[in-house]
Amino acid sequence: MFRSGADYLPISPDLSANRDDLVPGNIIETVRFAKVLPEVYVYRDLLEALRNYAGYRDGDWNNPGSDGDRDHFYVFSYDWRQDNVKNARELIRRIERLKERLNRPDLRFNILAHSMGGLIARYAAMYGNSDLPLATAPPSPTWAGAAHISKIVMIGVPNEGSADAFATLITGYSITEGLRRRVPLLNKLTAVDAIRSPAVYQLLPHARSAKILDENLKVTAVNFYDPQVWKQYGWSPINEPSFREHYARRNGEHALEGLDKYFTAVLQRAKRFHEALDAASDTDPPVLLLAIGGDCEETLDAPVVFRDTKTGHWVTLLRPREYVTSTGRKITKRQLTETMYAPGDGRVTRHSLLGEDLSGKRNSSVLGSPLALTYAVFGCDLHGQLQRNKSLQDNALTAIVSEAMN
Repeated sequence: MFRSGADYLPISPDLSANRDDLVPGNIIETVRFAKVLPEVYVYRDLLEALRNYAGYRDGDWNNPGSDGDRDHFYVFSYDWRQDNVKNARELIRRIERLKERLNRPDLRFNILAHSMGGLIARYAAMYGNSDLPLATAPPSPTWAGAAHISKIVMIGVPNEGSADAFATLITGYSITEGLRRRVPLLNKLTAVDAIRSPAVYQLLPHARSAKILDENLKVTAVNFYDPQVWKQYGWSPINEPSFREHYARRNGEHALEGLDKYFTAVLQRAKRFHEALDAASDTDPPVLLLAIGGDCEETLDAPVVFRDTKTGHWVTLLRPREYVTSTGRKITKRQLTETMYAPGDGRVTRHSLLGEDLSGKRNSSVLGSPLALTYAVFGCDLHGQLQRNKSLQDNALTAIVSEAMN
């Protein structure tokens, strides 16, 4: 689902109206960028493991068959650019229709979810087919989706958000960067693409996890939900004069007011989404979680922001490089690496996957996390390769099959 040229997801303060004619297709198993290049495996290995080792067959949402409630898996494809709540609600509706076709109102599913898919699955479990509550009241999980969901196996899920998503909104990223076999310059998601996607904002670090480092590498809290903060530091194309001039020429001078209103709305939507996911339950969560991730790759955890003494402009470092502070102190690349990065999979830190910084009752006695984690398993792989790791696959499939046999 890629688009080239000048066509992008529309922008308006009415986020629900920002749609185009693209529809999600099948899940990507393999990708070939050119005839002369080898295939890049995305989800093929995971699906093959379900078919060949766990004994599952491909299920058809619309025509599940009489035995579709046994030994079948159903792939939920969604538009990753769009609001996560919208996709979570669609997931619940798809499951409800499937259960009707199967005549199995009691059926509960285990979900294998990678990356942002885990946030969608968690919201679906916590709130069912409900939109975000109004900002006048704190979110309170109803666990309406627990009628359909038993367990969520989370593979590289940013439960506290990801500083890498912040970097994406500023510089974009190569979609193949998380693969062992990288294809430079191909299928790059530009920052201009990213700022139009509500889902990318919803991957930002949550309020309790959001931080930047000052020029002396001291941690400073930052409000990523405040558009004025982004304007102050010149973050994202929305605050770049060249982009704003181009946008005004193309859409009219008054369009800038709508652009700024959109930015405010999409940040506030992300804030509310984070609050909903982070909301503590009054009772024990009825949906269990299994965390699978990477913890041996350097993963951006805290960008550095300082004012350039020569130009007076703010500088934001998303990757380590040597610089000199306003007092003449030299900061080395090694110092930056040690403070900016945390163990993870290159995109999602270990502590984000486990939700270690979230507040509330510790619902995981094993890991001391507010998330209802039964256990966690870690490997040494990049974010885009976790689902291909054989050992991690075995752990995920064992968790699903063992429950199915109980």
